[in-house]
Amino acid sequence: MPAESIFSNPMNRTRVLIVDDSALMRELLSEILSQDPAIEVVGSAADPFRAREKIARLQPDVLTLDVEMPGMDGLTFLEELMRAHPMPVLMVSSLTEGECETTLRALELGAVDYVTKPHLDIQSGTLEQAEEIVGKVKMAAAAHVRRKARAAPPTASPQARNERPAVAAATSLGFKTTHKVIAVGASTGGTEALLQFLTPLPADAPGIVIVQHMPAGFTRSFAARLDSLCRVRVREAQNGDTVLPGHALLAPGNFQMEVARDGAKNVARIFAGEPVNRHRPSVDVLFHSCAQTLGANAIGVILTGMGADGARGLLAMRQAGAHTVAQDEASCVVFGMPREAIALGAAEEVASLDGMAPAVLRLAGKR
Repeated sequence: MPAESIFSNPMNRTRVLIVDDSALMRELLSEILSQDPAIEVVGSAADPFRAREKIARLQPDVLTLDVEMPGMDGLTFLEELMRAHPMPVLMVSSLTEGECETTLRALELGAVDYVTKPHLDIQSGTLEQAEEIVGKVKMAAAAHVRRKARAAPPTASPQARNERPAVAAATSLGFKTTHKVIAVGASTGGTEALLQFLTPLPADAPGIVIVQHMPAGFTRSFAARLDSLCRVRVREAQNGDTVLPGHALLAPGNFQMEVARDGAKNVARIFAGEPVNRHRPSVDVLFHSCAQTLGANAIGVILTGMGADGARGLLAMRQAGAHTVAQDEASCVVFGMPREAIALGAAEEVASLDGMAPAVLRLAGKR
């Protein structure tokens, strides 16, 4: 374990503090991160109480945080941290079914991203996993982190859910007969960006298809969370689902999703294809299918995320006559995917996250 230090950082390395109640996991994460010359592990803590003191003393650039810990759970600590001392936090999760909900809540509270806990059998693929951990720590260091005034509830109350149809009717914009389809792609920071994009949409908004980079097991819970908070109905897509107004289909983790024609209907095609841009689901796969199947009847939206997935697909959509919008840098957690799309000339418009829904509804109303 590297010695803790409060000295200057002349190499401008990313300074990381590891918080995990497992001594073995702290050691393994430290070993993985210390292999990269651009990263310095400045210390570790077994619980949030020790972490609090070390954050103040060591001033790390990035915090890796265990999802569940004794004494004070990771969520309580994260919520407190993001209100008092906002900083990039990377959640370290085993991605079990129980931790899935907790990890999604952590992203809601302000964590930049999450990563799978490294396995101890180094000969069975740890190198690939180590690269992901290192890459996400570096990405987190460059992320735009904003102070959280207060935490939003994880789900809407039963009363709010029961009242949703009446509220939706009051904000209906007359899209029930539209043939337009809104295709959305997002990655890092996308879980909250999608919520902010979908929440203002009326219950009769054009049909929506979504790719969010997310592993298997997460997408169903994430879709249920969105469905509880939005006027449009949201669910994990199944093969053959019809793309309908007022409904959003989220690509399932570890599967690709395309839009295809089935007679007079637009349907979701779910298949176990190869990863594209190292992703499954891939935004490019969805966007290219929209360009081919929908043409000018599509609207492409690319949101916050690391890398370039979706940039070429969005360009294909624009060249096929679709309206296209990219999220602006100021409102992105990571300005990677939108930046690449803008650089290619794929974005007809650039909008802030707050302005994204109005922009898309305006474009959907164009003939």
